[in-house]
Amino acid sequence: MARKDQEDQQKTLQGRLLETLKALMPVGLFTVDEKGRMTRWNPQMEALTGYSAGEALGQPCSLLASTADEPCRPGLPGCALVRGEGILGKRILIRTRDGNTILVLKNARAMRDENGRVLGVVQVVTDLHPIEHLGNELVRLRCLALGRSAGCRLVGHHPSMEVLQRHIELAARTSSSVLIQGETGTGKELVARAIHEASDRREGPFGRVSCAALSESLLESELFGHVRGAFTGAIQNRTGRFEAAHGGTIFLDEIGDVPPMVQVKLLRVLQEREFERVGETRPVRVDIRVIAATNRDLQALAENGGFRRDLYYRLAVLPIHVPALRERASDIPLLVQHFIERFNPIFGRKVVGVSQRILSRLVQYSWPGNVRQLENAIEYAFVMSRGEWLEDGHFPSEICQDIPLLRSSSRPGPSDADRVVEALRASGGNRTEAARRLGIHRITLWKWMRRLGLEQADALGRGSHVADGNMRQP
Repeated sequence: MARKDQEDQQKTLQGRLLETLKALMPVGLFTVDEKGRMTRWNPQMEALTGYSAGEALGQPCSLLASTADEPCRPGLPGCALVRGEGILGKRILIRTRDGNTILVLKNARAMRDENGRVLGVVQVVTDLHPIEHLGNELVRLRCLALGRSAGCRLVGHHPSMEVLQRHIELAARTSSSVLIQGETGTGKELVARAIHEASDRREGPFGRVSCAALSESLLESELFGHVRGAFTGAIQNRTGRFEAAHGGTIFLDEIGDVPPMVQVKLLRVLQEREFERVGETRPVRVDIRVIAATNRDLQALAENGGFRRDLYYRLAVLPIHVPALRERASDIPLLVQHFIERFNPIFGRKVVGVSQRILSRLVQYSWPGNVRQLENAIEYAFVMSRGEWLEDGHFPSEICQDIPLLRSSSRPGPSDADRVVEALRASGGNRTEAARRLGIHRITLWKWMRRLGLEQADALGRGSHVADGNMRQP
């Protein structure tokens, strides 16, 4: 056989192998050329989007652009992928043939020739709906196995968490609206899911919408859906989140950021359990439970005219407060162990725990990002460490920075006075809490305050000022 024939046969085999692999891949795969036109389209993309290969090939990649996000811009010269900035694990919405949108995980990278010239882009998308549904189902089964809401119990034994759990159980017995308030990162969505999974609606869907992530027009379409021709780009009817969550629960995160016009429609849903799709006048009735959340003082916002007062009262039938992590510092060791147990199988590790020194630092840290920040700090430590114990140097610098604790056996200096004042200010003038932050006994703190002339320094938490180590009333 001639050399050229062998080369042609090899190329043919390679081509068939690639086509076979493309067909067998459990994810959607498509490629675009240097002008942004689709050039390959595997069967999984057909099943995922509803577009056949014949309909998709030759079309610009903007064919998949939803009203909320774009998977790719038509024409590659300005595309980030061409600049070498590949996309890895990005969650986006893509538009299907019937006009609906689906959430996918996208990975993409540019193809180049030996001279670095861009030939096109390979994109792989994974449908996240089955994964998210499986996660919800696992939570539900865990709740049922451990007794109604027991499986949804949040980690912690602090009294404030016991109160929170009791409120979750009470809220689960009704279909009344719930308003969850707390700082960013405290776990408001976990509370919402716990209420849903413990309620009679647990067999129904749980829908989540971030009200701050979309513009007014997109948020209205996202919540209530739209009909074909309602606005530019609305080429098909689309089901909104309220309609999709019929028979279940919808969680409206960051409700304080909802624009005024959308607030009017939300009020109607809460009052009458019906709404109209964008571009349509026919009312749609739904059986739904609304849980909202915010990190803002919604009552104050309503009183100052920044939020509809009638909507606030409709949402806050059952108000629930989620405590900040610094308010329940005694739960930090439990949370640390909880996250270690979660990350061990993910990282393939056998981490035993954290050193006593860093645990003390974790307990004293103020955690402005709350539980989410603690979780991220533990994950960071897993990446930075190799052994069975997580040490000081494995954690982010703002947490493990070396600030020596006060020692009652030494003479106090100016810097010690500053530390005492700062601890009292941070604890609102509570000497017991300030002593805990400094790592000393309360009596030791009292002795230091006398030596430093700060006997009245606990008034700091009530608005006093300090000058040259002495108290001065404002």
